[in-house]
Amino acid sequence: MLQIYNSLTKKKESFTPIEPGKVRMYVCGMTVYDYCHVGHARVMVAFDIVARYLRARGFDVTYIRNITDIDDKIIKRAQENGEDVGALTARFIAAMDEDAARLGVLKPDAEPRATVYMPQIEKMIGTLVDRDLAYQAGNKDVYYRVRQFGPYGALSGKTLDDLRTGARVEIGEEKDDPLDFVLWKAAKPGEPHWASPWGAGRPGWHIECSAMSTACLGNHFDIHGGGMDLKFPHHENEIAQSEGATGEKFVNTWMHVGFVRVNQEKMSKSLGNFFTLREVLKQYDPEVLRYFILASHYRSPLDYSDENLKAAKSALDGFYIALRGIPVGVAPVESANAPSLARDPRLGPIGETEYTKRFHEAMEDDFNTPAALAVLFDLARALNKAHGATAQAARLGAELRALGGILGILQRDPEEYLRAGATDALNEADIEALVARRLEARKNRNWAESDRIRDELKAKGVLLEDAAGGKTVWRRQ
Repeated sequence: MLQIYNSLTKKKESFTPIEPGKVRMYVCGMTVYDYCHVGHARVMVAFDIVARYLRARGFDVTYIRNITDIDDKIIKRAQENGEDVGALTARFIAAMDEDAARLGVLKPDAEPRATVYMPQIEKMIGTLVDRDLAYQAGNKDVYYRVRQFGPYGALSGKTLDDLRTGARVEIGEEKDDPLDFVLWKAAKPGEPHWASPWGAGRPGWHIECSAMSTACLGNHFDIHGGGMDLKFPHHENEIAQSEGATGEKFVNTWMHVGFVRVNQEKMSKSLGNFFTLREVLKQYDPEVLRYFILASHYRSPLDYSDENLKAAKSALDGFYIALRGIPVGVAPVESANAPSLARDPRLGPIGETEYTKRFHEAMEDDFNTPAALAVLFDLARALNKAHGATAQAARLGAELRALGGILGILQRDPEEYLRAGATDALNEADIEALVARRLEARKNRNWAESDRIRDELKAKGVLLEDAAGGKTVWRRQ
């Protein structure tokens, strides 16, 4: 039985979807005013794994990840750039899509944008006003009455008294209570705005997700996720808005992804210690970054460093080295836990393997990717021992690729992966020419020349491996 840690109840729970066989999941996506950083990548990869695994278990998954395309930060950046808001957001949406694709993140089933959902946002705010859960203040902004929603604080574990301490009203705000938060912001000169019953303006950030998620998935759905930093106030406010407007439970299971840290501090744009994906991917293969993210449990802090990325590359290299020479196209064995992994009839009745069972046991335990990768390590070791043109090696290689595929890794041709990478000095043709010269030197027993060429290539980031039958293969460091 799949167990998922529920941030609302603070414990692991057996996952049972509202509608048998179907899962509806919403994840808070990007606010598109800059390039994605590693923290964004972690959220995208984590929920890509959740969606992939649920589908591998046979669930019909509807995965929605929104795009916030109107927001204070977006307006500020557009003004700084002297750029139209629509042009700014279009540019960064395209960049986000490129970055996600490079990381092997599959497209969600839908990516609603806040600016397209203004009618739904207006309707939800209107319902909250009608139910006296919201009010228009003298400054024409519309606010949510936090004290009118009894369960407020259940997700974050904060009490109203805790929140009241330190709460303050910003200049220009006219709240009835410092805890109240904005649903609709009155238009300011030069800012984008929409017509509404409360005058021209634009929505607050929190109401956007409540309106988009319920419009796409219904008032009550299975999973809502996002980064740990969104638990409060964003997700807390979503619950208050959504349940206040619909009168129904909003979400069954809340999932939150841990912070990426640099020197023990959260990676964030506000702290100035973030690395964009584009910067990182100039140095590392995208699959290495994906592996680095998978190597820590999604709820745990992830420590970003070159040392940890190099360790991820070394581990991933090992998997692809094990897969070298293994024929592609042989299906793995059948597993009762993974109906998508079908037995190849050519291999006969070999039964379910221990590796597949252990892999699924790990993933059933709150998507424990580090434990699942440990199983893949054991499988790769077995493959190395069975290497050669044998049926056993073919089966093990197929099983490694299939299980890796659920994690979105190990799907490339090993030679393509191992030869990929940036080296300014040598291209593939140069390397192949040097390898041929070295083979000729070895044939003539010119060991000194052979060693010189090997050392020259190593100094330029290329490692050689002399294989059986006099063949030499290479890979980049």
